[in-house]
Amino acid sequence: QVHLVESGGGLVQAGDSLRLSCAASERTFSSSGLGWFRQAPGKERDFVAAISWSGGSTWYVDSEKGRFTISRDNAKNTVYLQMNSLKPEDTAVYYCAVVNNVLGRWIGDYWGQGTQVIVSS
Repeated sequence: QVHLVESGGGLVQAGDSLRLSCAASERTFSSSGLGWFRQAPGKERDFVAAISWSGGSTWYVDSEKGRFTISRDNAKNTVYLQMNSLKPEDTAVYYCAVVNNVLGRWIGDYWGQGTQVIVSS
């Protein structure tokens, strides 16, 4: 059974940093690419970052390259999203997902429940 649980969201000020965590079931974690998406109020859910099952490859939406970093700790079955220099427009619910790339588009196959990030100006 696929099981993803996000944590680490909260209310921060512009310029602050946050690290989101996503704990996955061992079976899910060991063989899957994992990624982060976000959904701002009234908008679609958008891809943010992904990491291969080995951790050897990472991908980012162009707008967040250099500001966000995805990583994984295989010993803890956890994937992280380090977010720096946060902006009010980063306010969204952030979702962890088992991901696949289909014709250049990242698709979430299984989802966590999401964690809210609010960035105040």
